[in-house]
Amino acid sequence: MSTHDNDGLSPNVSTKPYLIRAIHQWAVDNHLTPQVLVIASMPGVVVPMHYVKNDQIILNIHPQSVKGLELGDDFLWFSARFSGQSIEITLPIDAVVAVYSRENGQGIFFQGDGSGVTPPSGGKGQDKKPDGINEKPKEESRPPSPTLKLVK
Repeated sequence: MSTHDNDGLSPNVSTKPYLIRAIHQWAVDNHLTPQVLVIASMPGVVVPMHYVKNDQIILNIHPQSVKGLELGDDFLWFSARFSGQSIEITLPIDAVVAVYSRENGQGIFFQGDGSGVTPPSGGKGQDKKPDGINEKPKEESRPPSPTLKLVK
């Protein structure tokens, strides 16, 4: 006899880890940079705290930027370089509030997590930090207006 419901799924199975894996794979397949927005103060989060701003950190999780990426059902694990130093990163799934592409901002912001975090704006306003991480979302800025110069 099974302890599962008739549909074969446990009633407590979260879709969040599946959605994170799906957006990650979509971004990589489309030559985009998958990133996660994380609440740094959540229990179990292991990140370099000097990159945390307003209790948030944005991490690049592209396979070329990290080593040993594991997108599990309860945690994300990987090794990344920060200022030349390799650091083991641990992210409980509950601490991940968004997964999206840096280039276009498309992805998923997980509503109802109680974090009070606002989703990052459109991707292009993000500044790439050394070693493939972004400290925090940056407000979108307009590119400079082109100027014409008369040449004789």
